[in-house]
Amino acid sequence: MSYYVYMLKSTNKNNQTYVGYTKNLSKRIRLHNSGKGAKFTRGRKWKLIYKEKYTTKNQAISREYYIKKNRTLRNIIKNTNK
Repeated sequence: MSYYVYMLKSTNKNNQTYVGYTKNLSKRIRLHNSGKGAKFTRGRKWKLIYKEKYTTKNQAISREYYIKKNRTLRNIIKNTNK
């Protein structure tokens, strides 16, 4: 089974980002955009700007944590996908 770490970018003018992990990427993005995803993502529309694939849940969780805590890396990914 594969797990994905992903970054979403809001489509509104403030360009907020969200980082998460999931087993089913397309379903998870649909949930975020329908208002049923994470509380932070509700009320906004999102587009996928980055993803990584892992073979274990622990690898995905570790990478998600690393990206969330590393503001410089998040900004590089965000600015690469303008």
